[in-house]
This record gives sequence, C-alpha cells and structure tokens, in this order.
Amino acid sequence: MSRDRTEITIVGDEDSGVIADATDLLFEHDVDIVDLDQAVREGTCRTTLQVEIDEMTVSRDRFREELDDLADEFAVDVQVRFPSSCENQSLAVLVTKESHCLEALLEAWENDELGADIEVVIGNHDILRPLAAAYDVPFYDIGDENGTPDEGELLELLSEYEIDLIALARYIQILSPEVVFRYEKRIINVHPSLLPAFPGAAAYRQAHEAGVRIAGVTAHYVTTDLDQGPIITQRAFNVPAGASEADLKERGQPLEADALLEAIRLHLEDELVVDDGQTKLADPDGADTQLGAPTALDQANPSRPIDNREELVADGETTAVADD
Repeated sequence: MSRDRTEITIVGDEDSGVIADATDLLFEHDVDIVDLDQAVREGTCRTTLQVEIDEMTVSRDRFREELDDLADEFAVDVQVRFPSSCENQSLAVLVTKESHCLEALLEAWENDELGADIEVVIGNHDILRPLAAAYDVPFYDIGDENGTPDEGELLELLSEYEIDLIALARYIQILSPEVVFRYEKRIINVHPSLLPAFPGAAAYRQAHEAGVRIAGVTAHYVTTDLDQGPIITQRAFNVPAGASEADLKERGQPLEADALLEAIRLHLEDELVVDDGQTKLADPDGADTQLGAPTALDQANPSRPIDNREELVADGETTAVADD
C-alpha cells in the first residue's frame, strides 16, 4: 500500500451491491477516492480503494466501526489500512515444522528491525507453538491430525488480526486460490531453490539429483501458479563435491531466513513495484538492499572477453555470424 494513503479492501459476492453504499459512506465523510481496482474470481469480487482521509469528518475508530457495520449488513469482508507511517503494519507468519525462518523474523521484530508487528503465528502443526510463546505471540494450530489446514479458520484469523502481510516461513502447504485472491501481492513465500529452477516439493533433493554446482533460495510473491510469483530476493551458495541433500539444506536454511527477511522489509518499506510479472525497486539508486548474490561476486567474476561482433563488422574486419 502507499504510505500516504488509506487502503480499503472489500471482498464478497459480486452482486452484493456493497460498493454503492461504501462510496456513499466515503462521500458522506469527505473521504476522496484516488484509485479503485476490482477483480472477480468465480463470483467473488475484490475491490481495493485507495483514498485520502485528510479531510475526513469522523475519527478513524468511528470510520472502522461504520465499515464493519457495512460488512455485516452485506455479509462481506471489509478491511481498512491506514498509512503505514501512522501505525505499524501487521504481519501473520504461517509455519509448518521448520523453525529457522520464524526464529529470524521473531528476532528481527524483537530488535525493532522488521518494520511491522508480528501479530500472530499460524501453523498446520503445533510444533512451533513454544517458539511463538517465547516471544509472547499468539499461536494457532489450524491443521487436522494429518496437517491439512482449515482455510476457513485461516481467513477468519487473518481478518480478526487485520493482517497487512502474510509471510510463509516454510509453510509446507499450497494456499488455495481463495486465500491468494483475497491477499494478492500481500503474501511472500521463501522457496529452497533458485526459481524458476526446481519448483514444487523437495527442491533440495531436485537440485542434488540434478548435480548442480550452485544452489540457492528465492523469496517471491505468491500467486495461484505454484512457485511462479514475482521474484523479490535470491541467495546462492556453492555446492561442495560429494555434498548430500542434507548438506544442501544445512547451507540453504540460513539463506532462506535471510532472503525472506529482506523481501519482507522491502515490501513493508514500499520499495517494491510489481510490473508485468516482475518486481522492481521503486528507487533503484536509493535502496540499500541485497536482491541477489553479494556484490563481491561481481568483482570475483571475469569481466572479459565479451562478444564484440558488431564492433568488428563496423571496422570491416570480419563478418557477423548468426546467433545460436
């Protein structure tokens, strides 16, 4: 969301008629609509309103209450997010059994290095409850005996805690299109490979079986296409001769945490723009970030020779050949 605008998201039946009443409510309180975006999926409509509230004639608390009343009247979900410069954004962390990414996020939050409040940890197993409890963060286990999550309960929790961003901290489950649709561009996952290589399950095993020399991890926005969302950050490491799958995982897990944390920070600080399926830095010259491998790698790699056929042809020294 824009840091200087309020965002209102309304999700419900496309024929509910709530938008007309919502715009009337905004007009009544001198709230100006700056931008409106709508998307429909299988009869469910998501409307996102960017509004200016500088001249709003009611308090923020009262504004929330009236939007909640509207949501109840039309049986829709309504969320309002005020500018992040005025209040911290809220983060939900989804986990399964691995602790390293959750631990990194909780430590960054405790040290005021995250830029958001971790409001809740949600798992499809109960294993990481003690870790969340150590940081006084509520934990909910929404999985059954097989770890299959109850996504209805998940959506209720995300709404209850008014979540701005969802982090999948090695959440080994595929989110349904219903969840992804409601939180488009607000879910960040970390995957243990250099996407687009080795998507899906057992990525370290895939990399090991392929005999790669360089492996890595990727933090990306989640879309309905598995592991194909816009890439945000990546980290890479050399694979030693004779390394096992377990060796790859041991080298990769710290980088998973690092890449996920950096991606979350970039999102929270409004440093990212998604354009044509790719993420770009809003201010490439002003951002202090590591998107990929360390800059020392650039210095270590040779800088020449490079193909200069066009220059040679211009000098009349040779004839260009077709590209492979």
